[in-house]
Amino acid sequence: MVSDLHPALEPLAGLLGTWSGEGAGHYPTIDDFTYLEQVTFDHVGKPFLAYAQRTSDPVTAAPMHSETGYLRVVTPAHERPVRVELVLAHPFGIVEVDEGEFGDGVMDLRATGLGRTSTAKAVHALRRRFVLEADTLSYDLWMAHADTPETHHLAATLHRRPDAP
Repeated sequence: MVSDLHPALEPLAGLLGTWSGEGAGHYPTIDDFTYLEQVTFDHVGKPFLAYAQRTSDPVTAAPMHSETGYLRVVTPAHERPVRVELVLAHPFGIVEVDEGEFGDGVMDLRATGLGRTSTAKAVHALRRRFVLEADTLSYDLWMAHADTPETHHLAATLHRRPDAP
């Protein structure tokens, strides 16, 4: 067990650390694209993990997207499946509240709440799937907005950085 890790987080301990890799995106309303990504899961001894993500252009290194928030365990200790909530803020004016389950290295999440500022484009649905296999973390993200139904949007494969704390 990780030092000072809250007992409720034991099932999620494999996520701790910094992950980096590559991803690709597509959506009916935009051109396909690729990106570099870094994700960090950290803890402070409470029953949640801090989450920070950022992406950049693989050619120019220009920033592309970022999101930050918290992954909370809401299941009583040792109860399975592990119920989780992911609360995220996006810099383009969206706040995302996801709920789902984590088990056998797979975390499936669906947005149960999406808030936005008055200038942000409306997002109608988001769904995420993370798959943890040893030192590899992959994910897929589906999104719906305006006239576009829920559609696969992002996929990435990240590797644990051994040099990260």
